[in-house]
Amino acid sequence: MGNQTTFTFVSRKLWLTKKKVNVANADAERDNAFRVLKNFLNGYRKMTTLSNYQFAEDLYQIFRLYGIDMDRESYSKQTAQMKKLIEDLEKPENIQKLNALSLITAFNDMKSKHEAFELIFAEQAGANANLRMMKSATAIRRDLEKTLKSFLNLITAMKDVPDWKLLYADLNEHVKAAKNSTQNKPTNNS
Repeated sequence: MGNQTTFTFVSRKLWLTKKKVNVANADAERDNAFRVLKNFLNGYRKMTTLSNYQFAEDLYQIFRLYGIDMDRESYSKQTAQMKKLIEDLEKPENIQKLNALSLITAFNDMKSKHEAFELIFAEQAGANANLRMMKSATAIRRDLEKTLKSFLNLITAMKDVPDWKLLYADLNEHVKAAKNSTQNKPTNNS
């Protein structure tokens, strides 16, 4: 049981590390989609000779409202701001402006990458909560050592019973060897 718990703890730790990488990658993709759309609008709004430059200006001001540097914020702050930005951009008048600028695909890409990030981030948060509820490796080791000591004490108590003598002798040799291996470790004096 203890060995399985240790394996589960280590497996979850590795899984969680992979999740953190997945969250970071999803955030990077979301940040990139955000920057591409923001930068396009910023450039287009400055070209006053182009038709619909005012649409780009209007949409860019919405980005400014929620933070043109939100891609540098914490996951939680960026997620909250991105959600508000997307809601605002989904208003019918803004969808028309995005259509006029041929930016619906870019907007949908940003939105889908944000939604993917939210899913992965929620999975990681759940995994973090589950991991916190598990015993630490130190506690698991303490429990295992206590159980082994109890087992060895039982074998020692039964050493005079005929069917237990061989088991006691064998285990006693292993315990002595284990003690000697930790006591006789060479020290590096280099």
